[in-house]
This record gives sequence, structure tokens and C-alpha cells, in this order.
Amino acid sequence: MPLDQIIPVLQLAIAPVILISGVGLVLLSMTNRYGRVIDRSRILSDKFEQAGAEKSERTRRQLQILARRAGLLRAAILLTTLSILLVALLIIILFATALSGMGGTTLIITIFCFCMLSLIGGLVLFLVDVNVSLAALSLEKEVWDAKPGKAKIP
Repeated sequence: MPLDQIIPVLQLAIAPVILISGVGLVLLSMTNRYGRVIDRSRILSDKFEQAGAEKSERTRRQLQILARRAGLLRAAILLTTLSILLVALLIIILFATALSGMGGTTLIITIFCFCMLSLIGGLVLFLVDVNVSLAALSLEKEVWDAKPGKAKIP
């Protein structure tokens, strides 16, 4: 295939490559949050073993929230990674269909739709995690508000 026929195929492949870069940054953010959840869980697990009954219950509740967040983030990371893998597959199929001259329009559209659905699912779970993380913050607020002589947090 001459170079002048490959150039349009390369131009078509640029958009999915840019998508990989953008989604990769979102994935980086997700994995950073996941790491923080794991680190915080380890710290709270140590505190749970040493805490008294009242603190132990609060720590247990925080660990439950962190476990839920870890599950949400793991699923979000899985879906987002699947989205990147589908984009990579899409690029390969774009090249294969262009070089072979076969029509793969339906396959390309299907893979792209699954890629976007996977990305949407990952982003929705990421947003749910952000909201769940506020539940842990409200537990901390309860503790602060219960301390005598401390100003209440609005």
C-alpha cells in the first residue's frame, strides 16, 4: 500500500491515541486514590486492634467505608483499563481493515461504543467513590463535634 493511502489511516488513528492519553491520566488519578484507601485501611486496622470499645466501633465503621471505596475504585479501574484496551484494539482493527481493504465499519463502531460505555461506567464509579469518601469525613466531624470545648464544624 502506498504512503499516500496510509496517511488517512494514520489520521484516523490519532483520535483514539489521544483518547488513550486522556483516559490514562484519569486512570492515574484513580490508582492514586486506591493507594490512599489501602494505606488508610492499614493504619486504621492497626488502630482497631489497639482501640477501646467506643473508638473500636468508629474505627470499624471507617474500615467498612474504606472497604466499600476500595471495591468501587477497583471496579472503576477495571472498567477504565478495559476502555483503554478497547481503544488499542480499535486502532489495530482500523489499520487491519484499511490495509486489507475489508469493510469493518460495524465492528469498529461496536468496539468504540463498548469503549465509551466502559469509560462512562468507570467514571460513574469514580464519582460514587468521591461521594462515599464524604461519609468517612462525616464520621470524623461527629467525633470533633462531640469533643467538649471544641467549636462545632459547620
